[in-house]
Amino acid sequence: MNISEYQNYHETKSHTSSEFPYNTYLCSIPLDFALVPLHWHSELELIVIKKGRGIVSVDLERRPVCAGDIVFIRPGQLHSIEQDDRQSMEYENILFKENLLITSRADLCARQFLYPLLSGEIPSATFFTPALSCYKAVTDCFQQIDLLCAARPEGYQLAVKGVLFHFFFILISNQKNMEEKTAPQSKALEKLKTILKYVEEHYDERITIDHMAELSYYSKSHFMKFFKTHMGSSFIEYLNDYRLTMAERMLRSSDDSVLEIAGKSGFENLSYFNRMFKRKYGCSPGKWRNRLTEEYTVN
Repeated sequence: MNISEYQNYHETKSHTSSEFPYNTYLCSIPLDFALVPLHWHSELELIVIKKGRGIVSVDLERRPVCAGDIVFIRPGQLHSIEQDDRQSMEYENILFKENLLITSRADLCARQFLYPLLSGEIPSATFFTPALSCYKAVTDCFQQIDLLCAARPEGYQLAVKGVLFHFFFILISNQKNMEEKTAPQSKALEKLKTILKYVEEHYDERITIDHMAELSYYSKSHFMKFFKTHMGSSFIEYLNDYRLTMAERMLRSSDDSVLEIAGKSGFENLSYFNRMFKRKYGCSPGKWRNRLTEEYTVN
């Protein structure tokens, strides 16, 4: 799932216009998605947990989250959202581009504070919970923005920008309590981003270990070891799981046949697709689609 697909799926839930690129989507796991797989993009993202519980991973740090928590994701950071066991979770997904706040690289605030913060040179918290001293100040920021976007008084865009600048001030003023990531971890993440971005863009095509090793400038054996060490699963297991996630999404959002969905999600063999789908979701794709239809009818 790339970021454009994610935005398009929630287009009707957006609170803002394209002229003011601060986009808010109201989402539910598992109602809207079974999960949002590991991915990255150039936008800033905040995940504000409204109800329930879930699991969010940022740069391979996997943490349980619950109502009230806020997750701050810098541009380029790997992240995913998934269910915590059978718990459901409602969250506000906020996406905006840095040019909403930065119009010139010559600007002192951008050069001295914002660019270093967004690149990770200035450390900041990722998971904001009540345990942090700045938690209330951060939650106040996004409560203010929610109220502004709901009421939309004349000039509300100016106020939203002002609150966002205050949010970044809170991050800057609390940087002494944060730790920077080590260079080796950063290098590994950049390598993983290349691999995962390729899967995101080509999962419906034939992908081999040999090709991925070549893409990573590793030998085949080193690539497999590298991936297993950092992702906790083999590349083939990850690829199949990603394809199944995309297939599940297509079952929700399209009227394509199971055979068509198998092909579009990268499975060349229908019986293999059915077997793998049942292993992950507990039933066949056809039964899963019927179950989704019943759930939407009830809701």
